[in-house]
Amino acid sequence: MSDQPPMATPSAALPDPAAAARRAADLRAQLHHHAHLYYVLDAPELPDAAYDALFQELQGLEAAHPGLQTPDSPTQRVLGQVLDGLQPVRHAVPMLSIQTETDTTAGGAQAFDGRVRRELGLAEDAPPVAYACELKFDGLAMSLRYERGVLVQAATRGDGETGEDVTHNVRTIGQVPLRLRTDTPPPLLEVRGEVYMRRDDFERLNERQRASGGKTFINPRNTAAGAVRQLDSRGLVDKKLSFYAYGLGAVEGWTVPDTHAGVLDALATLGLPVNAERAVVQGADGLVAFHAAIAARRDALPFDIDGVVYKVDSLALQQQLGFKTREPRWAVAHKYPAQEQMTALERIEIQVGRTGKLTPVAKLAPVFVGGTTVSNATLHNVFELRRKGVRVGDTVIVRRAGDVIPEVVGRVPGARAAYVPNFRIWPRLCPVCGSRAEREKGGMDYRCAGGLFCPAQRKQALLHFAGRRAMDIEGLGDKLVDQLVDGGVIRSLDQLYKLGVANLMALDRMGEKSAANLVAALDKSRQTTLARFLYALGIRQVGESTARDLARHFGTLDRVMDATPEQLLQVADVGPIVAAAIRSFFDQPHNREVVEQLRAAGITWPEGEGAVDSQAPQPLAGITLVLTGTLPTLSRDAAKSLIEAAGGKVAGSVSKKTGYVVAGEEAGSKLDKARELGVPVLDEAGLQALLATGPTPAASVQVG
Repeated sequence: MSDQPPMATPSAALPDPAAAARRAADLRAQLHHHAHLYYVLDAPELPDAAYDALFQELQGLEAAHPGLQTPDSPTQRVLGQVLDGLQPVRHAVPMLSIQTETDTTAGGAQAFDGRVRRELGLAEDAPPVAYACELKFDGLAMSLRYERGVLVQAATRGDGETGEDVTHNVRTIGQVPLRLRTDTPPPLLEVRGEVYMRRDDFERLNERQRASGGKTFINPRNTAAGAVRQLDSRGLVDKKLSFYAYGLGAVEGWTVPDTHAGVLDALATLGLPVNAERAVVQGADGLVAFHAAIAARRDALPFDIDGVVYKVDSLALQQQLGFKTREPRWAVAHKYPAQEQMTALERIEIQVGRTGKLTPVAKLAPVFVGGTTVSNATLHNVFELRRKGVRVGDTVIVRRAGDVIPEVVGRVPGARAAYVPNFRIWPRLCPVCGSRAEREKGGMDYRCAGGLFCPAQRKQALLHFAGRRAMDIEGLGDKLVDQLVDGGVIRSLDQLYKLGVANLMALDRMGEKSAANLVAALDKSRQTTLARFLYALGIRQVGESTARDLARHFGTLDRVMDATPEQLLQVADVGPIVAAAIRSFFDQPHNREVVEQLRAAGITWPEGEGAVDSQAPQPLAGITLVLTGTLPTLSRDAAKSLIEAAGGKVAGSVSKKTGYVVAGEEAGSKLDKARELGVPVLDEAGLQALLATGPTPAASVQVG
């Protein structure tokens, strides 16, 4: 291509609105094309001056004809908008984390491959599993939502369910296309990826900060994360950010490839930046080789990584493997050795974590390691502490395990100045609340059995209790919980239901309307289900599925609370560890007292719901349904709850084993897949009929 831009046509020479519109569309297309060459492919065809001439011409046209400006126009990339605050965004598909493999040797890759093969039931002589291997970027996870090919929203991961709207900032990132490169854009495509900062951009930023006498930044990751979440996007011009795509969220009207590697290739054809340091390998040997090859080039990469990611390449096998808790069984992050430093161990204290785990914590002489100043580091448990042989006064090696949690690796050999006794005193009682400190059966960790009663666990207990899948108390977030607990307003869960508008208004940033809304949400949450209530209690090992199984099997809370370990083991998917956790929770008088106080506060549910030995019908037992689109009156969660209450299962994708697909407005590719496979499709009325009567010819009427 020539270094000269196409002949510019002054906007004054385009009095005809139609001609101006055609020229604006042509300019946008050219600018998108050259931005893709520059930012994504690193192969520009135009000098900067030529690109600037096209850009300025488009600016002039849009200024003369304001109606020509579109959301995906290159002139809208830097908005300079100051917002009052970041708005929450509910992810249509949760942004899940993946398991971390901290064994940084070849054994970490081999262990993952072994787990996958066992889960798939593969024999030793079966062919190797194909894996897609990628880099684990040290940045901020991001979800980009494209509708009809146009970027309409960018959101952070947040808690996985709800993130923050940072569209105004992500638009400034050159690698993020404002419009996908396709003539047939899908109705909806959510792209998951990572926002990061290159090392050279980070160094240039700090050079400018030093030259101007400003504050320098600690590391690229924190700088990128802070920049993405700032309210004024004008400051992002100096904090140059980058982006790589690595997966999908919600998809409608787009044919998803059969493999993860195919997904990445397809995203690249749409104009999204996908890192070239990726490969499809076979079995454990391939994983080990990829891990070693990237380790050898790690320091030469233009950005920071803290490991590599392995994913089972076949999406069908991913679906078969499924999830464990909230982590996929088909993926793992394999870390590299973290940075290490030496410092003095000044004392050892016992810390009670948010789940009640008692952890020995090393109090250190502050040391800069892994991009931050560390003064506390975990010693994991008393057995690990003794194995490492560290004592107060030692010089120890500190490592940022997983680049997040600092840990003491061991002591630096050398004579001690004086005799220091080994750390042998382990509390029989929780140092915070006085409840029993119990060692986990078959494990090395001790935990406080106080549960809901323990102040150290109170904040997390409140947030879990209020969660959308638990009691669903809208408006009870982190900052408000901090105020309620730190101010001594809330000391137990039942006190939530004693809150009134007046005492809520006494808190910071709580107006009358917000206070009234929260009181109303609390009042609404009093009517719930036994399954939700059991899940809300935060019993270790009891997730949503287990809570539903307990509710269905026992029917009443009293029967769950009084169940013996043998009776608990009769519940589907409840093994010895889960049964012991449930029994331990309800053996604590404090926890039983909290439960009774919550009942006294007016929390109720239909007694006997779903009991196995009751006459409650299970018309959908053994049947799998898939939901797609928007139903007229039922939310996705409400429909899912009704199906599960009737004994059915809700899956995320359509297969030959799917019993029914329930389709609403704007149903996407799942509806197409159902028709292709001949799976019966229902509307909301058909679902209600199915719930009432079970599978019948009348309930299997096709819609659409």
